[in-house]
Amino acid sequence: MATKKIKKEYIPIEAPIFSMDGKKIGSIALPESIFGVQWRSDLVHQVTTAMQANLRQNRAHTKDRAEVSGGGKKPWAQKGTGQARHGSSRSPIWRHGGITFGPRSTRDYSEKINKKMRIGALLSVLSRKAKDGEIILVDKFLMNNPKTSVAKVTLAKLAKGSDSGALVTKKKNTALIALSTYSTNVTKSFHNFGNVMTEETRSLNPVDVLTHKYLIIEDPEVAFATLLARIKSSK
Repeated sequence: MATKKIKKEYIPIEAPIFSMDGKKIGSIALPESIFGVQWRSDLVHQVTTAMQANLRQNRAHTKDRAEVSGGGKKPWAQKGTGQARHGSSRSPIWRHGGITFGPRSTRDYSEKINKKMRIGALLSVLSRKAKDGEIILVDKFLMNNPKTSVAKVTLAKLAKGSDSGALVTKKKNTALIALSTYSTNVTKSFHNFGNVMTEETRSLNPVDVLTHKYLIIEDPEVAFATLLARIKSSK
């Protein structure tokens, strides 16, 4: 007799909220519907590989015998020369002839991703990030002007306050900053960092979240409401 699988009860995770100075100014419970989802490696793999395939640009293109130039005249007479019969110098067996079964730019690598699958993979990744302690919540990024120096200090203070040393030591794919709304000043301030990426919360996807070690979420209440709205729209 098959045993019934008992679902583990979700224990709400209280995550601290930091200011730009790295000081803890409060805390918030991470919603179960966003950060308490079971890890689905199969779904995450299927969605991420499909998204990467959709970004693939097919530029490789070879010409077949109908596209290469020349070859309109028969190289030599059909009979009497002692040589093999040929009708065109652009045959694939000739030098500078057409290519047989070569790559063509008409090939389509894109794959369909259902909305429910996409949000399911994202929630699975977010839940894993929360479990591994790789999510940092920030009250607000306030920058009057684009300043890389201010952004650098901000990351250092957040790393110290959240005890996430890799935020300043990791050289590649360090952090993805999810902004509640697009901010030109904040985006430009972090633009010069090769290991930091900014994105709006409403546009988060599993590939970007998985690629970066830390996920820094601005204005948690607004961000969670945005994610919950995405979940609702996918049903």
